[in-house]
Amino acid sequence: MDSSSLDSAELQKFLQQEKDRAMINQMVGKLTEVCWDKCITSTPGSKFSSSETNCLTNCAQRYFDMSVMIVKRFQSMR
Repeated sequence: MDSSSLDSAELQKFLQQEKDRAMINQMVGKLTEVCWDKCITSTPGSKFSSSETNCLTNCAQRYFDMSVMIVKRFQSMR
């Protein structure tokens, strides 16, 4: 294996890692937006109420579960 193909493989790996990071950042941003709008109904104080905390936890869990299910579905389609 010559150095140019090694460099190309390393570059591809780096680009995929960056693409994955961007996707995760996008998912976290969307999760924050959706769950905040759904669960925080008044001006937040220094702490979330217990109902807000429960709502945020449940919302985030559902979002992640759905994301995993979608990824698995796309992988099975390949």
